[in-house]
Amino acid sequence: MATARMMSAASNTSASCLPHKRPFFSLSQKVPNFNSLCFNNTTKRVSKRLFSCKSIYNPDVRIKEEGQPETLDYRVYFLDSSDKKVSPWHGIPLHLGDGAFNYVVEIPKESSAKMEVATDEQFTPIKQDTKKGKLRYYPYNINWNYGLLPQTWEDPSLANAEVEGAFGDNDPVDVVEIGERRGKIGEILKIKPLAALAMIDEGELDWKIVAISLDDPRASLVNDIDDVEKHFPGTLTAIRDWFRDYKIPDGKPANKFGLGNKAANKDYALKVIMETNESWAKLVKRSVPAGELSLV
Repeated sequence: MATARMMSAASNTSASCLPHKRPFFSLSQKVPNFNSLCFNNTTKRVSKRLFSCKSIYNPDVRIKEEGQPETLDYRVYFLDSSDKKVSPWHGIPLHLGDGAFNYVVEIPKESSAKMEVATDEQFTPIKQDTKKGKLRYYPYNINWNYGLLPQTWEDPSLANAEVEGAFGDNDPVDVVEIGERRGKIGEILKIKPLAALAMIDEGELDWKIVAISLDDPRASLVNDIDDVEKHFPGTLTAIRDWFRDYKIPDGKPANKFGLGNKAANKDYALKVIMETNESWAKLVKRSVPAGELSLV
């Protein structure tokens, strides 16, 4: 029999939403199935103005596990303060202000089960990926927390001229979080981006944003790519090599990387986030075909 377990995805804090110079999504349309930006007791209603939540904001969201881990029916759903299901992809704000962003943990560091947001299921819960009906695992543990940036989308109809003309992989943008603490599946962390890697997976562009949790003891020491090399020596190379090689044990070729096979700096990472956030806004506005993607 399926079981359900509840736990907090983020701590409760007050929210402050102010007009933002650039949208983290377009509010000129009706956004599917969420009527406010901030899921807590002091919610601001969505209007046609553009809002961004300051970094003191953390969404009042809990997770509900259904089924047993490492089974085909295991799902991690997100619930707001009214116990209504919320999509971790569409319903969690991206921007927090002051250069900080929300990030949802899908795969905790030092684990191998390939967990991901089910972009084609209603409310996009986290599940374990499958192939030919079998649960997928990495051939070895991933050494960093891994997850997604909400309200981003790599548009498969857009070719990136800076990355060998590769098209987006039709998923939210991935984050590799290098902090020391092991995250939990469904946990929402505040992060700051530090670098970006342009992975090309079977011809598709699959951005990896390298970031650190603002709660990490060394977070104040790292603000750009050079700081990562100084305080986390070898980490950027290790991340690139891990994602380059993880398919080789299964008999597949190594993944490639654009941008000269090197990580780009923080400004470039922020550009990637902004562009993919704008692509997501077009998606939920239905300005581009959604295909099998769930917009709820």
